[in-house]
Amino acid sequence: MSHLFCFGLGYSAGVLAPRLKQLGWTISGTARTPEGVEALKRSSYQAHLFDGRTRDDALAETLATATHVLQSIPPDEAGDPALLVYGNDIAAAGTIRWLGYFSSVSVYGDSGGEWVDETTLANPGSDRGMRRLKAEIAWSKLGTDSHKAVTIFRLPGIYGPGRSAIDQLRAGTARRVFKPGQVTNRVHVDDIATAVEAALDLRDGTHIFNVTDDLPAPPQDVIEYGATLLNVPCPPATDPTDAGLSPMARSFYAESKKVSNARMKSALGVNLAYPTYREGLKAIAGL
Repeated sequence: MSHLFCFGLGYSAGVLAPRLKQLGWTISGTARTPEGVEALKRSSYQAHLFDGRTRDDALAETLATATHVLQSIPPDEAGDPALLVYGNDIAAAGTIRWLGYFSSVSVYGDSGGEWVDETTLANPGSDRGMRRLKAEIAWSKLGTDSHKAVTIFRLPGIYGPGRSAIDQLRAGTARRVFKPGQVTNRVHVDDIATAVEAALDLRDGTHIFNVTDDLPAPPQDVIEYGATLLNVPCPPATDPTDAGLSPMARSFYAESKKVSNARMKSALGVNLAYPTYREGLKAIAGL
């Protein structure tokens, strides 16, 4: 029986999990809080608390029965938490044959608005991107050393129900940040799940896929389109240097690139449910 263990069974992995459960998979994973663990248990998942630092024997026992492992917890200054705490357990588990890692297109750095794909040399321009690249390398090495397939999913900005321009506009928290020439990709959470599901049978070595939409676009266009859908006033333009933006948000606007998803489509046969932000926002808005 197939068994998926998710480090960080949250927003993105939480869309994939019920799909696989319906197909007969066992689902287990971690949450950061006791409340999160209880929520996972209510979905009939095996759930464990993981603070990113502390090893738990019960978690290791569940992990040892998995066939697939998906890591969605971002790395910090110390490195990838799942690898630091449970790397040896993962390597030693004979049942585990597939490792998936949610990385970021930040590993490419800034291309000045030009296209990048998986053959583009990674050149992170931020601490966040460098941490992601180091984690990719570490997961690939673990897979090679333990003879497990590794699939790296490079993700752009993730949106979906509850986390979108539509939700921000309805809550009155939307910002229309404008930087001349800025262009980025994004991806609907449902399409991430589709890409991962399509990759679960990959074997032999490390596979890297950009999991993005078809339409790189300026971030302000997304907010403007959402306001049009809701027939509400569009927020005023805000400069990325606005002190109200977090350091992570400001670093996002320091890079501009168009990310190709051609390999994902050709190698995995993925058909996006939401090929652009327009289809995604319409669905979230209920239109």
